[in-house]
Amino acid sequence: MTTTVDPAGTMPTAADEARLWALIESAWKLLGPEPAALRRALLDRAPDAEDDELYAIDGWLDRFLANLHDLSADLSSPELTDLDRVVERKLYDIDRVEIHEVTDGSDDGFLYARGFIVALGEQFYEAVKADPAVAVLDAECEAMCYFFAHLHQERFGSWPETGSGISRESVNNRAGWPD
Repeated sequence: MTTTVDPAGTMPTAADEARLWALIESAWKLLGPEPAALRRALLDRAPDAEDDELYAIDGWLDRFLANLHDLSADLSSPELTDLDRVVERKLYDIDRVEIHEVTDGSDDGFLYARGFIVALGEQFYEAVKADPAVAVLDAECEAMCYFFAHLHQERFGSWPETGSGISRESVNNRAGWPD
């Protein structure tokens, strides 16, 4: 299902993007060297590698998200909205058919796969954006897709209004899904 979007809506600032990536890195760093090595292995592997180790990072996602929650717990409504806008944009930018071909999944499954890509951090995100073959088949992190929106709802009782004019849902980036 596609909807009309305005990709020129409110854009995230460079500072907000840097803050998102710094928070994600901090949340991972708190977990120690093992998940760091697993994240590195995902970046360094041959894209066509068929290895069960690809999914070892899944066992760390809940703890990563708990750390990210703790690190973000005192942020203001505008700060959470800004971070949600960045995640929304990152998910939108990798809403592309060639990434879907690697990750597979339904519309929701592809959204969650893109959440996994964001959750693994800037280096992994940029690697997948540049070369979709770096993505991992069926890897998902649903919670990352609306992480800051849910935190905003939890803390302030409302869903943040990003003003972006885009949707993070799958198959909404027209440039990524040419006819």
